[in-house]
Amino acid sequence: MTSTPVEDLATVLAMAGDLVAGVRPDQWDDPTPCTDWNVRQLVSHVVAGDRLFAAVLRGEAPPPPDALDPKKSGALGDDPVAAQRTAAHDLVAAVSRPGVLEQTFQIPVGSVPGVAAVRIRAVEAVVHGWDLARATGQQARFPDDIVQRVLEFSRAQLADIPRDRTPFAPSRPAPADAPPIDQLVALLGRPVRR
Repeated sequence: MTSTPVEDLATVLAMAGDLVAGVRPDQWDDPTPCTDWNVRQLVSHVVAGDRLFAAVLRGEAPPPPDALDPKKSGALGDDPVAAQRTAAHDLVAAVSRPGVLEQTFQIPVGSVPGVAAVRIRAVEAVVHGWDLARATGQQARFPDDIVQRVLEFSRAQLADIPRDRTPFAPSRPAPADAPPIDQLVALLGRPVRR
């Protein structure tokens, strides 16, 4: 069965929400594979990004820069699970509007078609979902077929980004027979343990 980029995004956002729901109260200050962020800051980064993209895709002004800084923003409020699920819902609603995938939008990395914006958010959900799972002792169970599409998109995009501007750490090796999630996170600079 073939799925659309919007369906892929909705699936990975829901699964990322399940990971957020699995964070124990004593884990919010724990470190993550994103060494600059703890668990709360990592989730805040994703929620703020989802809100930013939803606003841009609706034709609204993006949130102010401080609202996007995971160390400053109160993006999660008192209920991180509700904040993530609401931001995910709003993003899926924004990308589901007629014509959005064919339009061009200005996002922080430049001007992109709507379908690329959808795929960028899927990359964020999967990779940071993996980060969150690692940090909190959970399993990231994103479907291999979706992760494979995210991996292919990421490979193509990284080929066009100058090495000094990449938003990720340098790529790391992954075994050729590694599952798509391990290949993806290694491509985006995470060490893969087998």
